[in-house]
Amino acid sequence: MADSLRAQAVWFSAPRTVELRAEPVPPPGPGQVRVQTIASALSHGTERLVYRGEVSPNLPLDLPTLAGSFGFPIKYGYAAVGRVRDVGPDVTTHAPGDLVFALHPHQTIFNLPAASALRLPTGIDPLLGVFTANLETAVNIVHDTPLIFGETALIFGQGIVGLLVAQVLRLAGARRVVAVEPASLRRDLALRVGVDLALAPAADLRDQVRAANAGRAPDVVIEVSGAGAALQAAIDNVVADGAVVVASWYGTKPVQLMLGEHFHRGRVRLISSQVGRLNPALGARWDYARRAATVLDLLPKLVLADLITHRIPLADAATAYRLLDEQPDQIGQIVLTYSGE
Repeated sequence: MADSLRAQAVWFSAPRTVELRAEPVPPPGPGQVRVQTIASALSHGTERLVYRGEVSPNLPLDLPTLAGSFGFPIKYGYAAVGRVRDVGPDVTTHAPGDLVFALHPHQTIFNLPAASALRLPTGIDPLLGVFTANLETAVNIVHDTPLIFGETALIFGQGIVGLLVAQVLRLAGARRVVAVEPASLRRDLALRVGVDLALAPAADLRDQVRAANAGRAPDVVIEVSGAGAALQAAIDNVVADGAVVVASWYGTKPVQLMLGEHFHRGRVRLISSQVGRLNPALGARWDYARRAATVLDLLPKLVLADLITHRIPLADAATAYRLLDEQPDQIGQIVLTYSGE
């Protein structure tokens, strides 16, 4: 019979306070697999809010693998890749050695239902698997974006989700993709993944975007920067009768908007996009399993490895979060690496 094991897990014990805590991991139960983690990715927007304490303490946790509460302490994270170490009774879908992705916090070993361990494509670099969660978000955003083949999309924010959205939009038929991003490193990454034009925020942004788009305003705009000011700029820059897809989570930060001008007269639509819910208009054709299968098919086809700018050992997780908090403009994707692979 398999033995109980000891794991190390990342916890936030208070705002901007990271600890590694030891946790027992029993043998997998019926229907479960036990996974040895290879790498996990920080979700830069969401985890930074949690790390800073900028999430309402009363907000319920939305994944069964999370622990604690937003009022602290909390074990948070949702982008882990590892190999199945052993399986519980009656599990026939997975075998030891399988490379899997899991929506699980940063932890060296963990159990979860076999149905929640997404088997990754054979031969893929395990580090690319950490993009699965954010790529699923990107696909969901594009599903929520009313883009017609040949149209122009403008994206505010070229963090990891924004960089993935740019690539998926191109596959979805965007003729031109323009990005707005204040960090020069991320503008460079945007051009590397195929964005036509990467601009810094500027007073004449509207004129720059139109000059690059044959005098037209963009047909759709996606706001994925997490900045309230960017949402206003998105509204101001979209074409009349166009749509702005709001994919950012602002946490407890208030967002102030001016809705008396272009938004009102231009009949601009605001569309909320959140990965936990599918576009209801697609309900007859799409479900979560089909979306996940689409993501797995995309993983080896997109520019992903170039987005990883920092590989930091799990033992130095506190350093990773300080970097995320204090120098966000200097990072692409931060990946925590684990020994024992």
